[in-house]
Amino acid sequence: MENELKPMDSEQLRENAHKMVDFIADYYKSIENFPVLSQVHPGYLRELLPDSAPNHPESLQDVLDDVRQKILPGVTHWQSPDYFAYFPSNSSTAGFLGEMLSAGINIVGFSWVTSPAATELEVIVLDWLAKLLKLPDHFLSSGQGGGVIQGTASEAVLVVLLAARDRVLRRVGKDFLGKLLVYASDQAHAALQKACQIAGIHPGNFRLLKTDSSTNYALDPDLVCQAVSDDLAAGLIPFFLCATVGTTSSTAVDPLSSLGKIAKDNDMWFHIDAAYAGSACICPEYRHYINGVEGADSFNMNAHKWFLTNFDCSALWVKDRSALIQSLSTNPEYLKNKASQANAVVDYKDWQIPLGRRFRSLKLWMVMRLYGLENLQSYIRNHIKLAEQFEELVAADPRFEVIVPRTFSLVCFRLLPTVHDQDNGHKLNSSLLEAVNSSGKIFISHTVLSGKFVLRFAVGAPLTEERHVSSAWEVLQKHATTLLGGS
Repeated sequence: MENELKPMDSEQLRENAHKMVDFIADYYKSIENFPVLSQVHPGYLRELLPDSAPNHPESLQDVLDDVRQKILPGVTHWQSPDYFAYFPSNSSTAGFLGEMLSAGINIVGFSWVTSPAATELEVIVLDWLAKLLKLPDHFLSSGQGGGVIQGTASEAVLVVLLAARDRVLRRVGKDFLGKLLVYASDQAHAALQKACQIAGIHPGNFRLLKTDSSTNYALDPDLVCQAVSDDLAAGLIPFFLCATVGTTSSTAVDPLSSLGKIAKDNDMWFHIDAAYAGSACICPEYRHYINGVEGADSFNMNAHKWFLTNFDCSALWVKDRSALIQSLSTNPEYLKNKASQANAVVDYKDWQIPLGRRFRSLKLWMVMRLYGLENLQSYIRNHIKLAEQFEELVAADPRFEVIVPRTFSLVCFRLLPTVHDQDNGHKLNSSLLEAVNSSGKIFISHTVLSGKFVLRFAVGAPLTEERHVSSAWEVLQKHATTLLGGS
């Protein structure tokens, strides 16, 4: 057929890509018209799509019509200005253009020789970002360490855990795997638990140390010291300590300097997970939250959360790149080449779990160039200002309480239970959560802190303005009034 879509044809690409860009632009133009949280039932899509793939080609217009009518109703709109759940996953024009360019070039950049620009640009932009964050020089490519883009923070913590595990086993012997211990706050991301499962760390050797409101849910160094001391006395081997800057539940910030000293004194790998809050540290007034990073063996932040870079783009820096390479390197005959054999280049395949990797540095490079530091700082400051305004609204309504002081752009709050409430407001607040999310007007999420069911309001979507925050508060107040019987 004359108009049949070819696997790749520049003119067909031009024509159809224009249609796709128009479709996406129209989506963003009308995004506020969609329910933020998808309202479909499980299995809805199987009822709408055929049982098997078509034998003959269909038109792009037919496909886009199905996207509009069948796919978008099943989408939870993370880029909606009324999205306040979990943490943001930023999109942007610059990020999208970088993603488009990466998809268009479509290299598989596992080693330098497979596309030198992909490797070298990644080295450069991660040095750029490290300098914006004022990370210590040993995290730069000019030293013994360097940066690498992982898919997610889950991958980042896994690769450094493997490097730390292998480093200690080379010292004590492989038969001591069952004695290795990992420490973190009970507010640390569950990705660390999964990493331990994959790395063969015994479940009983994963120490989640309890936090409470007295430290705003940050990890207490005294608890770490005591746990490490007890475990050493029992003949066990502490080898990995994870601190968090901006925990998922409440954006708690662990005391990095104190924890780093404990790790150093006990020859433990010290990892800092700043997946969410790391972006804020490009602003001078928030940089102090990562004071102590100079004592870390590795540091991670997600550019795809709050740095206007489309998912996925998780930046990881290590103090000693050889630790990663020794743990993750493979060198089969079919991958050997002159540049690699001469140790003249970086081969990022040896810094990650998979072999294949995309040209992700393009979008991070374009974000930093097309926005610049001043605009990126303003973007983050604006979200923090909006969160501060929401916190003030909550504090002004006696029916609600703020659970922990706001640090960045997350507000943790709840509807106060009545005197006769039997479950400390659990049902009341879970009902409020269900009501506002079912309305389709906003989407928020929850956590549990000190036994309290807590609502989380995270400001960070690219299109969110003050009017969206005010409207969200009105939705919450309205449903709270209904649940409290009109009081």
